[in-house]
Amino acid sequence: MTDVLFYHLQDMTLESVLPSLLEKSLERGWRVVVQTASEERADALDAHLWTYRDDSFLPHGTWRDGDARDQPIVLAVEGGNLNAANVRFLVDNAVLPEDAASYERLVLIFDGNDDDALSAARAAWTDSKARGFEATYWQADERGRWQKRSS
Repeated sequence: MTDVLFYHLQDMTLESVLPSLLEKSLERGWRVVVQTASEERADALDAHLWTYRDDSFLPHGTWRDGDARDQPIVLAVEGGNLNAANVRFLVDNAVLPEDAASYERLVLIFDGNDDDALSAARAAWTDSKARGFEATYWQADERGRWQKRSS
């Protein structure tokens, strides 16, 4: 069964949260697709994942790369599973893909200060439940650690 995790960003940015979530995915041996809403956002995340920490980077590619299927993380703007990923991250109001059931986990990260993002997350929650997926809602506590708030 596909698990859908909803991460509610409050007082934090996608750029501050995404690298650690991707690191944890790779530690578990998962392959990942990160779906954004635009090529510009994908390009910005591409640059960020190479430079987010002085002592580390996340190995990844984009949908444009000829070797995307060999990459542990692929940044994309459309559906498709170029690298046979187990996990798909959905950012910037990207919608659940048609092939959602083919993933072990979907991670929807949304900005709690953006009304459109909240509406999109609510619609995705309803869609997830209608498809029979196990949905959970996560918020960061005052120390920045993720806490499950609802399922």
